[in-house]
Amino acid sequence: MATANKNLSNYDKTKIPSAKGFHFGIVVSAWNDKITNGLYAGAEAALLDCGARPENIVRWDVPGSFELVYGAKRMMDMRHFDAIITIGCVIKGETMHFEFVCEGVTQGVKDLNLLGDVPVIFCVLTDNNEQQSIDRSGGAHGNKGTEAAIAAIQMAALRRRF
Repeated sequence: MATANKNLSNYDKTKIPSAKGFHFGIVVSAWNDKITNGLYAGAEAALLDCGARPENIVRWDVPGSFELVYGAKRMMDMRHFDAIITIGCVIKGETMHFEFVCEGVTQGVKDLNLLGDVPVIFCVLTDNNEQQSIDRSGGAHGNKGTEAAIAAIQMAALRRRF
């Protein structure tokens, strides 16, 4: 569990495979774009920092988090990627919508990983309020986009190895 003022996005480049030569797809939800753009910025910066070339990072935007699964599936079908990152943000409201969207996108990304050949990284914040999302998209708790990029590099390297 995250604690106040703990940055969760620090990584040691010496322990991460080089991203040079890998192709990354990033599907980004436009809903809560203040948050998702922060997550994307963290992911892109980490990929570049670890050796990815800018032209090997492709961003597609979709309307909301529920549509991330379709976007990732189309990326898998249409282009060659070594890993795909899904970036979204669902903030709890007063209705069950939160639970339905979170469950759907979580199961959808899980299904893509089980049935597809390209690792799909889950970077969807599911917070109780906007401040929690801000804290995890470049704020007090670091940037989950950065963490997703590191996971994408590690999974792309695993995919190539086997």
